[in-house]
Amino acid sequence: MPKNTHKIALAGVATLGAAAVAFTVVPADAQTTTREAAASTRVAYSSEQLTGVKAGITDQLAGSSVKVDAIEAKKKAAADAVKKAAAAKKAAAAKKAASAAAAKKAAAKKAAAAKKAAAARKAKAASRSAHRPQVKQVAVKTYSNNLDGWIRKSLDIMKSKGIPGSYSGLHRNIMRESSGNPNAINDWDINAINGIPSKGLLQVIPPTFATYHVAGTSWNIYDPVANITAAANYAAHRYGSIDNVNSAY
Repeated sequence: MPKNTHKIALAGVATLGAAAVAFTVVPADAQTTTREAAASTRVAYSSEQLTGVKAGITDQLAGSSVKVDAIEAKKKAAADAVKKAAAAKKAAAAKKAASAAAAKKAAAKKAAAAKKAAAARKAKAASRSAHRPQVKQVAVKTYSNNLDGWIRKSLDIMKSKGIPGSYSGLHRNIMRESSGNPNAINDWDINAINGIPSKGLLQVIPPTFATYHVAGTSWNIYDPVANITAAANYAAHRYGSIDNVNSAY
Protein backbone atom coordinates (compact mmCIF):
# COMPACT_ATOMS: atom_id res chain seq x y z
CA MET A 1 0.00 0.00 0.00
CA PRO A 2 1.63 3.30 -1.03
CA LYS A 3 2.40 5.92 1.63
CA ASN A 4 0.15 8.94 1.78
CA THR A 5 1.97 12.07 0.95
CA HIS A 6 0.87 15.17 2.83
CA LYS A 7 1.32 18.63 1.58
CA ILE A 8 0.99 21.24 4.27
CA ALA A 9 0.13 24.76 3.35
CA LEU A 10 0.74 27.40 5.98
CA ALA A 11 -1.04 30.65 5.57
CA GLY A 12 -1.06 33.29 8.18
CA VAL A 13 -0.69 36.81 9.00
CA ALA A 14 1.45 37.46 12.06
CA THR A 15 -0.15 39.99 14.33
CA LEU A 16 1.77 40.37 17.65
CA GLY A 17 2.71 36.64 17.72
CA ALA A 18 -0.81 35.43 16.70
CA ALA A 19 -0.92 33.15 13.65
CA ALA A 20 -3.53 31.17 11.77
CA VAL A 21 -2.33 27.88 10.26
CA ALA A 22 -4.19 26.05 7.52
CA PHE A 23 -3.31 22.43 6.72
CA THR A 24 -4.12 20.72 3.47
CA VAL A 25 -3.69 16.89 3.09
CA VAL A 26 -3.43 15.62 -0.45
CA PRO A 27 -3.47 11.78 -1.39
CA ALA A 28 -0.62 10.29 -3.41
CA ASP A 29 -2.73 9.41 -6.37
CA ALA A 30 -3.73 12.99 -6.79
CA GLN A 31 -0.20 14.27 -7.18
CA THR A 32 -0.90 16.46 -10.16
CA THR A 33 -3.81 18.12 -8.47
CA THR A 34 -1.89 18.65 -5.29
CA ARG A 35 0.93 20.25 -7.13
CA GLU A 36 -1.38 22.55 -8.93
CA ALA A 37 -3.16 23.34 -5.69
CA ALA A 38 0.13 23.87 -3.97
CA ALA A 39 1.21 26.12 -6.73
CA SER A 40 -2.01 28.10 -6.51
CA THR A 41 -2.00 28.33 -2.71
CA ARG A 42 1.50 29.50 -2.03
CA VAL A 43 1.88 31.35 1.31
CA ALA A 44 2.08 35.08 0.92
CA TYR A 45 4.09 36.98 3.49
CA SER A 46 3.33 40.72 3.71
CA SER A 47 5.54 43.11 5.66
CA GLU A 48 3.06 45.96 5.09
CA GLN A 49 0.51 44.47 7.52
CA LEU A 50 3.10 44.09 10.31
CA THR A 51 4.42 47.60 9.79
CA GLY A 52 0.90 49.05 10.03
CA VAL A 53 0.14 47.19 13.22
CA LYS A 54 3.42 48.25 14.76
CA ALA A 55 2.82 51.85 13.76
CA GLY A 56 -0.67 51.79 15.31
CA ILE A 57 0.64 50.46 18.60
CA THR A 58 3.45 53.01 18.60
CA ASP A 59 0.94 55.78 17.97
CA GLN A 60 -1.25 54.51 20.80
CA LEU A 61 1.70 54.36 23.18
CA ALA A 62 2.84 57.81 22.09
CA GLY A 63 -0.67 59.19 22.67
CA SER A 64 -0.84 57.58 26.08
CA SER A 65 2.56 59.03 26.94
CA VAL A 66 1.39 62.51 25.91
CA LYS A 67 -1.73 62.18 28.07
CA VAL A 68 0.32 61.06 31.05
CA ASP A 69 2.72 63.94 30.55
CA ALA A 70 -0.19 66.39 30.33
CA ILE A 71 -1.74 65.03 33.53
CA GLU A 72 1.59 65.23 35.33
CA ALA A 73 2.14 68.76 34.04
CA LYS A 74 -1.35 69.75 35.20
CA LYS A 75 -0.76 68.21 38.63
CA LYS A 76 2.58 69.97 38.87
CA ALA A 77 1.01 73.31 37.84
CA ALA A 78 -1.70 72.85 40.48
CA ALA A 79 0.90 72.03 43.13
CA ASP A 80 2.96 75.07 42.10
CA ALA A 81 -0.16 77.25 42.29
CA VAL A 82 -0.94 75.99 45.81
CA LYS A 83 2.67 76.52 46.81
CA LYS A 84 2.66 80.03 45.30
CA ALA A 85 -0.62 80.91 47.06
CA ALA A 86 0.78 79.67 50.38
CA ALA A 87 3.94 81.73 49.85
CA ALA A 88 1.87 84.82 49.00
CA LYS A 89 -0.30 84.31 52.08
CA LYS A 90 2.77 83.92 54.24
CA ALA A 91 4.32 87.06 52.73
CA ALA A 92 1.07 89.01 53.32
CA ALA A 93 0.96 87.82 56.93
CA ALA A 94 4.59 88.82 57.40
CA LYS A 95 3.91 92.25 55.88
CA LYS A 96 0.88 92.75 58.11
CA ALA A 97 2.87 91.74 61.18
CA ALA A 98 5.68 94.13 60.19
CA SER A 99 3.17 96.94 59.66
CA ALA A 100 1.57 96.28 63.05
CA ALA A 101 4.99 96.24 64.70
CA ALA A 102 5.92 99.53 63.01
CA ALA A 103 2.64 101.12 64.10
CA LYS A 104 3.17 99.92 67.65
CA LYS A 105 6.70 101.28 67.63
CA ALA A 106 5.52 104.64 66.27
CA ALA A 107 2.78 104.83 68.92
CA ALA A 108 5.28 104.05 71.66
CA LYS A 109 7.64 106.72 70.31
CA LYS A 110 4.83 109.28 70.18
CA ALA A 111 3.74 108.45 73.72
CA ALA A 112 7.33 108.76 74.94
CA ALA A 113 7.67 112.15 73.22
CA ALA A 114 4.40 113.37 74.76
CA LYS A 115 5.51 112.19 78.19
CA LYS A 116 8.87 113.93 77.77
CA ALA A 117 7.18 117.16 76.66
CA ALA A 118 4.81 117.03 79.64
CA ALA A 119 7.75 116.49 81.99
CA ALA A 120 9.56 119.44 80.41
CA ARG A 121 6.51 121.68 80.81
CA LYS A 122 6.13 120.61 84.41
CA ALA A 123 9.80 121.27 85.11
CA LYS A 124 9.58 124.69 83.44
CA ALA A 125 6.51 125.58 85.47
CA ALA A 126 8.24 124.48 88.65
CA SER A 127 11.26 126.60 87.72
CA ARG A 128 9.08 129.65 87.16
CA SER A 129 7.39 129.08 90.49
CA ALA A 130 10.75 128.79 92.23
CA HIS A 131 12.03 132.04 90.72
CA ARG A 132 8.80 133.97 90.98
CA PRO A 133 9.11 136.76 93.52
CA GLN A 134 6.88 136.29 96.47
CA VAL A 135 4.14 138.86 96.54
CA LYS A 136 3.89 140.37 99.93
CA GLN A 137 0.35 140.46 101.09
CA VAL A 138 -0.44 143.96 102.19
CA ALA A 139 -3.45 144.38 104.36
CA VAL A 140 -5.85 146.98 103.06
CA LYS A 141 -5.97 149.80 105.54
CA THR A 142 -9.42 150.74 106.64
CA TYR A 143 -10.69 153.94 108.20
CA SER A 144 -13.67 154.61 110.39
CA ASN A 145 -16.40 156.72 108.87
CA ASN A 146 -16.11 159.60 111.33
CA LEU A 147 -13.96 162.69 111.86
CA ASP A 148 -11.05 160.67 113.23
CA GLY A 149 -11.13 158.29 110.24
CA TRP A 150 -11.45 161.16 107.74
CA ILE A 151 -8.44 162.98 109.20
CA ARG A 152 -6.29 159.83 109.27
CA LYS A 153 -7.14 158.90 105.67
CA SER A 154 -6.44 162.47 104.55
CA LEU A 155 -3.05 162.42 106.29
CA ASP A 156 -2.07 159.19 104.43
CA ILE A 157 -3.04 160.74 101.08
CA MET A 158 -1.23 163.99 101.94
CA LYS A 159 1.88 162.03 102.83
CA SER A 160 1.84 160.14 99.51
CA LYS A 161 1.49 163.46 97.64
CA GLY A 162 4.07 165.37 99.71
CA ILE A 163 1.55 167.72 101.30
CA PRO A 164 2.61 168.80 104.84
CA GLY A 165 0.26 168.77 107.85
CA SER A 166 -0.47 167.04 111.13
CA TYR A 167 -3.45 165.47 112.83
CA SER A 168 -3.64 168.28 115.39
CA GLY A 169 -3.36 171.01 112.77
CA LEU A 170 -6.19 169.53 110.74
CA HIS A 171 -8.39 168.80 113.71
CA ARG A 172 -7.98 172.29 115.16
CA ASN A 173 -8.91 174.07 111.96
CA ILE A 174 -11.83 171.72 111.22
CA MET A 175 -13.38 172.36 114.63
CA ARG A 176 -13.05 176.10 114.17
CA GLU A 177 -14.45 176.19 110.65
CA SER A 178 -17.31 173.62 110.76
CA SER A 179 -17.39 171.96 114.18
CA GLY A 180 -16.76 168.67 112.34
CA ASN A 181 -19.88 168.87 110.11
CA PRO A 182 -18.98 167.80 106.55
CA ASN A 183 -22.19 169.41 105.18
CA ALA A 184 -21.57 172.82 106.76
CA ILE A 185 -22.05 175.85 104.49
CA ASN A 186 -21.46 179.56 105.15
CA ASP A 187 -24.25 181.61 103.62
CA TRP A 188 -23.56 184.99 105.20
CA ASP A 189 -19.91 186.04 104.56
CA ILE A 190 -18.47 187.85 101.57
CA ASN A 191 -18.02 184.63 99.65
CA ALA A 192 -21.69 183.84 100.09
CA ILE A 193 -22.59 187.35 98.98
CA ASN A 194 -20.42 186.80 95.89
CA GLY A 195 -22.27 183.53 95.19
CA ILE A 196 -19.44 181.18 96.12
CA PRO A 197 -20.14 180.18 99.73
CA SER A 198 -17.60 178.22 101.74
CA LYS A 199 -18.48 174.53 102.13
CA GLY A 200 -17.44 171.37 103.99
CA LEU A 201 -15.24 170.57 106.98
CA LEU A 202 -12.62 173.24 106.22
CA GLN A 203 -15.02 175.68 104.52
CA VAL A 204 -13.43 175.71 101.05
CA ILE A 205 -14.99 177.81 98.28
CA PRO A 206 -15.64 175.98 94.96
CA PRO A 207 -12.92 177.76 92.90
CA THR A 208 -10.24 176.94 95.50
CA PHE A 209 -11.44 173.33 95.73
CA ALA A 210 -11.24 172.92 91.95
CA THR A 211 -7.75 174.49 91.79
CA TYR A 212 -6.21 172.51 94.65
CA HIS A 213 -8.13 169.26 94.28
CA VAL A 214 -5.93 166.24 95.06
CA ALA A 215 -5.92 163.47 92.45
CA GLY A 216 -7.49 160.23 93.62
CA THR A 217 -10.10 161.89 95.78
CA SER A 218 -13.72 162.71 95.03
CA TRP A 219 -14.73 165.79 93.06
CA ASN A 220 -17.60 166.31 95.50
CA ILE A 221 -16.73 169.34 97.66
CA TYR A 222 -18.77 167.91 100.54
CA ASP A 223 -16.71 164.68 100.59
CA PRO A 224 -14.79 164.84 103.90
CA VAL A 225 -11.45 163.51 102.62
CA ALA A 226 -11.58 165.48 99.34
CA ASN A 227 -12.40 168.68 101.29
CA ILE A 228 -9.61 168.19 103.88
CA THR A 229 -6.88 167.33 101.34
CA ALA A 230 -7.79 170.22 98.98
CA ALA A 231 -7.78 172.72 101.90
CA ALA A 232 -4.45 171.35 103.22
CA ASN A 233 -2.97 171.58 99.70
CA TYR A 234 -4.13 175.22 99.43
CA ALA A 235 -2.75 176.06 102.91
CA ALA A 236 0.59 174.42 102.05
CA HIS A 237 0.92 176.62 98.95
CA ARG A 238 -0.12 179.81 100.74
CA TYR A 239 1.03 179.31 104.35
CA GLY A 240 3.52 176.46 104.17
CA SER A 241 1.24 174.05 106.07
CA ILE A 242 -2.26 173.77 107.49
CA ASP A 243 -0.53 173.70 110.86
CA ASN A 244 0.33 177.41 110.36
CA VAL A 245 -3.31 178.40 109.94
CA ASN A 246 -5.00 179.63 113.12
CA SER A 247 -7.89 181.68 111.79
CA ALA A 248 -9.98 182.19 108.71
CA TYR A 249 -7.86 181.66 105.64
